[in-house]
Amino acid sequence: MSRVDFFQQAASAELASRTRNGYETRISAMPATLVLSPTYNERDNVRPLAEGVLSACPEAHILFLDDASPDGTGAVIDEMAARDPRILVLHRAGKQGLGRAYLAGFAWALEKGYERIVTMDADLSHQPSALPALLEGLDRADVVVGSRYIGGIRVMNWPLSRLMLSKSAALYVRVVTGLPTSDPTGGFSAYRREVLQSLPLDRVEANGYSFLVEMKHSAWQAGFRIAEVPITFMDRTNGVSKMSGAIIREAIRVVWKLLFRNGLRRHPPAQPHALSIAAGVRAS
Repeated sequence: MSRVDFFQQAASAELASRTRNGYETRISAMPATLVLSPTYNERDNVRPLAEGVLSACPEAHILFLDDASPDGTGAVIDEMAARDPRILVLHRAGKQGLGRAYLAGFAWALEKGYERIVTMDADLSHQPSALPALLEGLDRADVVVGSRYIGGIRVMNWPLSRLMLSKSAALYVRVVTGLPTSDPTGGFSAYRREVLQSLPLDRVEANGYSFLVEMKHSAWQAGFRIAEVPITFMDRTNGVSKMSGAIIREAIRVVWKLLFRNGLRRHPPAQPHALSIAAGVRAS
């Protein structure tokens, strides 16, 4: 069974038993959580992703950030949004990069008053079933990182070369910046509203996958508590990876910029508490 089929079957019973009015009633009584998912040519993935997210967290909203996908992803999301008020879309003028998409999503989330904001890939590599654990983590931390590497390696269907690249990148970030997370390049994270309100988002420089590192590093340097929970990462089966040589070169440069930005300091000015929710241990 493919991941698409799995997500569709897992969500079908939940979705079939509710009416649109039922969704609206449930939403109004629940905490405001927004899942952000940038899209570019992901038409085969957005439907099962939305179904998986809303099955795992029926009270949440999901906002797709579509960069005018040539494959018609935006039209598919529009159709979904017309049927379910929890599904939203922000149509952007063209392909502008991961970082710019997330910054637009953060601004939208803050304007609308959401309290918990999640970043999540649209390619089904992040399993929606892990969402409740990330959100529960926000009861004890300010930023919760879904980690592929805490307590072991949980990556499915990657070639060894891609796994080694990812692990080497994580080690590189930790050694250069001191950022105390096992998976600083991971894209599945949850933020408290207060974090995004406090960070100077207009000064974020990175736009590729290094944007994910810069966000975690900025929150850590600002003294916010960062926690990790284990997730299983599954390589995409539909669509094409957005990884490129330019993105890798940007990441190499950004890590050093972060270090020099903080005066070569590899720890926050006031060391925050770090939580390991997976182990249930608080450390300082």
